[in-house]
Amino acid sequence: MTVKVSVVIAVYNPGKYVEDCVSGLLRQSLTPDEFEVFFVDDGSTDETPARLDQLAAEHPHFHVIHQESSGWSGRPRNTGIDAAQGEYVMFHDHDDWLGDEALERMYAYGRANDADVVIGKMAGIGRSVPRGLFRINRPRVTVENAPLMDSLTPHKMFRREFLTEHNMRFKEGRRRLEDHVFVVEAYLRAKSVAVLSDYVCYYHIARDDGANAGFQRFDPVGYFNNLREALDVVEELTEPGPRRDQILGRWLRAEMVERLRGKRFLKNPEDHAEKLYREIRGLLTERFGPGVLTHLAPTQQVVAGLIIADLYEDIRALAAWEVRIKPTGTLDSLEWENGRLNIGFSAEYEVDGVPLTFGRDGERDLLELPLSDEAREALAKQGITLDAPVDDSDVDLVIRHRENAAQYYLPVDSAPHRLDTADGSFRQRITARAVLDPETAAAGVPLTKGIWDLHLRIKSCGWSKEARIGAVHGEDVEAGRLAALTGEPRRLVLPYWTDGPGNLSLDVDQHTGKLERDAVMLVDPAAAVVDGGTVRLPLPLHVAADAGDPVQLRFERKNAGALSADAVVDGRTVSAPLPLEKLTGMRWAVRIGVPSAARGEAKWTRLPVDVVVDADGKGRVIDRHTPPASKRAPKPAPKKQSAPPRPLWRRAAGRLKRALTDQQKKS
Repeated sequence: MTVKVSVVIAVYNPGKYVEDCVSGLLRQSLTPDEFEVFFVDDGSTDETPARLDQLAAEHPHFHVIHQESSGWSGRPRNTGIDAAQGEYVMFHDHDDWLGDEALERMYAYGRANDADVVIGKMAGIGRSVPRGLFRINRPRVTVENAPLMDSLTPHKMFRREFLTEHNMRFKEGRRRLEDHVFVVEAYLRAKSVAVLSDYVCYYHIARDDGANAGFQRFDPVGYFNNLREALDVVEELTEPGPRRDQILGRWLRAEMVERLRGKRFLKNPEDHAEKLYREIRGLLTERFGPGVLTHLAPTQQVVAGLIIADLYEDIRALAAWEVRIKPTGTLDSLEWENGRLNIGFSAEYEVDGVPLTFGRDGERDLLELPLSDEAREALAKQGITLDAPVDDSDVDLVIRHRENAAQYYLPVDSAPHRLDTADGSFRQRITARAVLDPETAAAGVPLTKGIWDLHLRIKSCGWSKEARIGAVHGEDVEAGRLAALTGEPRRLVLPYWTDGPGNLSLDVDQHTGKLERDAVMLVDPAAAVVDGGTVRLPLPLHVAADAGDPVQLRFERKNAGALSADAVVDGRTVSAPLPLEKLTGMRWAVRIGVPSAARGEAKWTRLPVDVVVDADGKGRVIDRHTPPASKRAPKPAPKKQSAPPRPLWRRAAGRLKRALTDQQKKS
């Protein structure tokens, strides 16, 4: 059988971190004869070479190539390309891992769309990954019609014949941005690029020892010299004009301007910050024309203009002010409707806890930035205005898995609003409504079991910042924060407040025991009754009208077993016949059985009520925290009234008598 995919992994002293990489490869849904793996050991000095040799002996489709250390990942990747026999070549770092179906899905998607390059959705655990690129599947795209330039890491599939045709190889030696050079050339030469966004293919990991190569502080001189090599590729493969300016704008934005903003800039030691600034300014004035600046957001254009004008102190002052900008949000409404959770919210930026404001000049909306008169004059000479396109502001609501960082955008309708302030400026607040369907939220498929956190992201004038939602919420929100049964087979989806901040998260398929906590909060024992031979209990969840009777009910007593009852659900009430003859004379705990798709059976949750059937056969419902009569503490006896304290003169006389007695004994 022809090998479909060759996975190439440059390896250097990964230690224990290679095990997650290996496990992901062993779990692949492609059969071992459909893919091959090349671990290229670049002179490791730890136990890794022996571990890789052992793996290769156990798995015939695993291969190990040992070579002298080259100092970086370019040469081992090239060695892997030369050895590969697959139709596609997939590059993989030794401390990351693949989704279980990654190779199969990416290969099939690339074949279906005749793609030279296939980009699988990435999730970042402790690291940033492209977000907007993976909003939707993109079967046939280019740098002009999709944000491909946001993803320049090599963790992609490349058609091997495509690499051979253009003799594409990584730059070798100890260097930075060799992946940028390789990937941008691939983008510009490819007939088609396919972006697969409905499945997380690649998990990009920040090691807990902080030893990822990309996290190490770099020498600005070498770094920006390496960046020039990527710019050379663009200039070789494109003509001057808007297309080239658009592509170059990616490096000006991400590698230069953004390095001089906010916390990212200020966290550098002063000497390194100045050296970084000087190298960026030299490259900007050398290689980037005015047309490239037009592809930046307004605040990014301002920083670029300050760099050109060599106003370092203004850049630092602006960065210090931007650090204080925070996104905030209010959860305004929460309601289940036909198995979907409707989420109403609003968001805006604040500075030091006060809403961020914008200025007005006639019909113009202006950024109110802390700039010196010299800076404003320099920007004006360059044609850079402080216009604020606030009408283009937007907000997203993202749901992200807490353990594996898989994230998906929810459908959102939003509208920006201007709120006038007393001094003639205005603030902007964005109201929005999102729909969360647990059965389609993961790019058309159900959310997997686990905890999913909700994050809002505000985009305005070049700021893009993220915050949790829910800690601030309206008075009516709690009433709508119910669990619901969704999907087929049914499973529980529970919106809940996180401990501490009280942010909104989802527990999908009873990953935690929070349903019982909610039952205590939401089920009023006074609303539970026994009517004749039937018990009626309030439910701590929303059940859709067409859900049938998915909840089970049973009565339990220690050392007496459990008795099940046929439950009937009506709205938020569950009813069941009481087998009185079997319950008589005892007190029974009540549990509801809620479906769990992952378990394949009901998971039982105790309600905050007990059923008591008296000796005469009459039943009643009580709060489960009420102790049995036999164990109730006896009424405490009234305290003895203590005698009033002795008068002061009597106490003084007693001390004097004791002193005289002691003196007599001594004499």
